[in-house]
Amino acid sequence: MEQDLIVVGSGNAALCAAIAASEKGARVLVIEKAPEDMAGGNTKYTAGAMRFAYDGGEDLQDLLLDPKDERLPRTDFGAYTAQKFRDDLLYFNDGRPLSPEQDKLVGRSLETMKWLAGHDVKFEPIYARQSFEKDGRLVFWGGLTLAAEDEGVGLFEAERAALLRAGGRIEYGLAAQSLLVEDGRVRGVTARREDGSTVDLRAQGVILGCGGFESSRELRHDFMGEEWEAARVRGTPHNTGDGLLMALELGAARHGLYSGAHATPMDRHMKEYGNLDIPHGDRKNYRKICYFLGVMVNAEGKRFVDEGKDFRNYTYAQYGKAVLDQPGQFAWQLFDAKTEDLLYAEYRFHDAHYVQADTIEDLCAKLEGVDASAALDTVRAFNAAVDDDTPFDPTIKDGRQARGLTPPRSNWAQRLDTPPFRAYPVTGGITFTYGGLKVDDAGAVLRPDDSPIPGLFACGEIVGGVFFNGYPGGSGLTSGAVFGRQAGYGAAASLSPAT
Repeated sequence: MEQDLIVVGSGNAALCAAIAASEKGARVLVIEKAPEDMAGGNTKYTAGAMRFAYDGGEDLQDLLLDPKDERLPRTDFGAYTAQKFRDDLLYFNDGRPLSPEQDKLVGRSLETMKWLAGHDVKFEPIYARQSFEKDGRLVFWGGLTLAAEDEGVGLFEAERAALLRAGGRIEYGLAAQSLLVEDGRVRGVTARREDGSTVDLRAQGVILGCGGFESSRELRHDFMGEEWEAARVRGTPHNTGDGLLMALELGAARHGLYSGAHATPMDRHMKEYGNLDIPHGDRKNYRKICYFLGVMVNAEGKRFVDEGKDFRNYTYAQYGKAVLDQPGQFAWQLFDAKTEDLLYAEYRFHDAHYVQADTIEDLCAKLEGVDASAALDTVRAFNAAVDDDTPFDPTIKDGRQARGLTPPRSNWAQRLDTPPFRAYPVTGGITFTYGGLKVDDAGAVLRPDDSPIPGLFACGEIVGGVFFNGYPGGSGLTSGAVFGRQAGYGAAASLSPAT
């Protein structure tokens, strides 16, 4: 069977592009360089959460897998307006105005979620990680409410099923190596099979949805800096920048912040890449993002970030880089027993590394690589600075500070005074890169003069200009869906009438 369009990659963005193009009647072939059990790009490694603008709980009803869930009547989803989404993105822009890509992300987020639901991709409230019970109500915080059923694996499987229902095809073990160009138009790809042989796959256009360059140590060094070589990769080992390099070779413009990335504190002793061999619900458990409930110290025994600056949805994608900037590129997160019930499952994960002691003195002595005396001084100074007059409330930015410290501690400060005490070693983990390609309103890849490269489209992590110095959690999958849908529609519209 011949194809009209080839989509490179099989993650969320690529599958959304393939679904959208198939919806418009295009014959779509998705090629994935990984074997079938490793397909799905970074999507399978995520918790499946998607951030989008909504005005109230009624906007969520059509998206829900179980609209009769008995918890819904006592759930307060609040609202997450388009303006709040824009403000949250601007918060990470380092003074830059909202980019055109960000404006599209916000403006098309809800309609894209409804579009996915129309293809039977449904979602569940994230009760376990995004709500706290308060006065008998389940109160959501931070603007992030829904995730795909069975998290990232479930999202991949639901989108793959939608593509297959629409008539699309997927071939695994085919790695795109170069773009075929005829008469100035991209007409397919040369792909390498698992046995090393190559094949030319022809089509009227190609959509690059094969991720960023976070899994290439060499490209991280070249584009981002030497310190990024040591980062653990949260997701697939296959996102090595292949699509980006192929497009740049054709004269595509670089776009976005190449030195930036989604970088999260991760278990210091995890493997270099994410692990699909463990149950999908456990893959996120190498993350360590409850620092806002404790204290984080570096090798010098000093705090180096405001652990309570904001909800962790707004800081976790930056604090991995903060850890990489520390001596030895590691830190320890310290907690006491008061927070045990609030710590996410990742801290109780069977493979979580930690040390435990009955006194803070003994705990600090167990922090490998840390100046124990300085760490003890840091904890004592923190404890003495906690504002006891302000109630602790994890459902809001409660203003409970540790006063007079550098760096400050703005919210959720509680003394570490209740044994047993635990500490978890962390390093920086990279999820995806921010630098990529520039695309137009049809998803076409642009040259430096803003002219499109005929027949070449892009979506997902490879699109630059969406994120800069960080992002509000859950925006990445939404961005993939928004720009995937755009690329699929744009590519389908570019086909010749004979198609």
